[in-house]
Amino acid sequence: MKLPRLKRYQKDFEYSYSFGIYPTLDLLKFKREKVLKVLFKTDISKESKGTEEIKEICNKEGIPFEVNDRAIERIAYKENTYVIGIFEKYSEDLSKDGDHVVLVNPRNMGNVGTIIRTMKGFNFNDLAIIKPAADIFDPKVVRSTMGALFQIRFKYFNTIEEYVREYGEHNLYSFMLKGKENIKDVEFNSPFSLIQGNEAEGLPDTYLKLGKSIYIPHGEGIDSLNLSIATGIGIWESRRGE
Repeated sequence: MKLPRLKRYQKDFEYSYSFGIYPTLDLLKFKREKVLKVLFKTDISKESKGTEEIKEICNKEGIPFEVNDRAIERIAYKENTYVIGIFEKYSEDLSKDGDHVVLVNPRNMGNVGTIIRTMKGFNFNDLAIIKPAADIFDPKVVRSTMGALFQIRFKYFNTIEEYVREYGEHNLYSFMLKGKENIKDVEFNSPFSLIQGNEAEGLPDTYLKLGKSIYIPHGEGIDSLNLSIATGIGIWESRRGE
């Protein structure tokens, strides 16, 4: 891919950015075939740890890199950004045998990033996202994952029906306020899919008939849990027997 003049990220770009040394290192380690270029800021001494490793990988793999303060200032969101990786967008099929997290219409980029990082912490490697949804390639999401994005597989689907047609062998567990079973009483049978709704509305009632519906008990002081918290609880509970 030939890079155009670099500017602040937009969703319709065919490429995106990793901001910071460690997300860029993970990009180079796990998705180096997608890396187009790496940019350094002149004043890299403020955040120098890891830069030599980045340069070594780039030299070994023939990945171009350069010092370009103006480009970084043009495309970064924060002043203390000293390294940026530029990479081609991609998509991957999910594992047929692995356990999945399924997010239905997630809108908050911070939640998506936190969920991806939590997934990797508990050996979940597959994420399905049902549209409409947040852009997983937005640099704000990429940065919030702390590099975990490049260690998982993810794929967008137009509808939950499309996802189920492709991964119909999975046991489905839908998390809902109206769920029929307390999460404490559920035995998760692999391969399975943990299905979560969006931040504002959760899952509609139609999901009560999709696999097994689950609720997470909590006090009366709140209406519901934050999406990333609820997903983290689901992930942890599903791994509790390991």
